Amino acid sequence: MNKFNINVIALAVSFVFSANAMAHNMSKSDYKASKDSIATAFKWDKESCVSLSGNLNDVCVAEANGKERVARAELEDSYKPTRKTHYQARVAKAESDYAVAKERCDDYMDSNEKDDCMKEAKAAETAAKADANALMNVSDASVLPSEKSTEARSGANSPVQACAANMQASIAAFRASFLEHASSAPHP
Repeated sequence: MNKFNINVIALAVSFVFSANAMAHNMSKSDYKASKDSIATAFKWDKESCVSLSGNLNDVCVAEANGKERVARAELEDSYKPTRKTHYQARVAKAESDYAVAKERCDDYMDSNEKDDCMKEAKAAETAAKADANALMNVSDASVLPSEKSTEARSGANSPVQACAANMQASIAAFRASFLEHASSAPHP
């Protein structure tokens, strides 16, 4: 049992260090290259819409704008990962999906069908924004364990107690991360 606990502690510690390393892994040159790539992809996507006409063109342009906006928000989240940038990326996705859905709703000739489509699109956007807000609030819980860990380490009398305090903070952060990923998974 003691060997099992040591392995679990080692795994959790390595997880925490690898997560921190991945979060701050993008260099400024990688960031600029990604930004240029997003701009190029946007121009290409927008040019491909020129051959379309009517509402198909509007949908295509909305999709291109949405892809660019989401890609930029996700890039910011990757480059400077904070709760705010993660939230902004999720909101950008929700708003982009809504803009595309609104354009697709224009295809309906019947006003009742169009109204229903618009209501569904707005409901989906509202739900996605609520999920983003909830995840931002859940991520608040992952900030607190690190603060508690610092307090516990300063009050620890031995290296073992400091290690135990770090471990508890790591487990709390892992739980918060798990909840975040579980809530972002598609629901059946």
